[in-house]
Amino acid sequence: MNKTSFVYTTYIATTPEKLWAALTNSEFTKQYFFGREIVSDWQVGSSFKLMNKDKVEHYGEVLVYEPYRLLTITWSVKDVEVERMSTVTYELTPMDATVKLSLRHEELLEKDIRKDEGKIEGFNNGWPVILSNLKSLLETGKTLAAF
Repeated sequence: MNKTSFVYTTYIATTPEKLWAALTNSEFTKQYFFGREIVSDWQVGSSFKLMNKDKVEHYGEVLVYEPYRLLTITWSVKDVEVERMSTVTYELTPMDATVKLSLRHEELLEKDIRKDEGKIEGFNNGWPVILSNLKSLLETGKTLAAF
């Protein structure tokens, strides 16, 4: 099967420090990631878990941790009976009073980025909603009401 990538870029009126905290602190992630919290000690080689209450939804390993600039983790992708790993990279680029946030989700299969009308499924639908929620939270103090 062909492997593919998903890339999403947004610009957030915040500081690299605040954005970094939002990406790596479970109290922030619970607010914009629909109640899920990300758990890790953020050391290269350490594990991370994306938790929904007491259930692990995704897990992986910290590959790159450069505060306020670059975070790369492996990310579990669940198929019907097989689990495999992909890679997620968050890149922060300061631009005066704004931070450019680029997310790359790599090592995906075509079926991972399917489009299901009316549903938040597939990485091409999920990541934009999550990052829009993050942007709204950092810029206004509130998440998007529609989600």
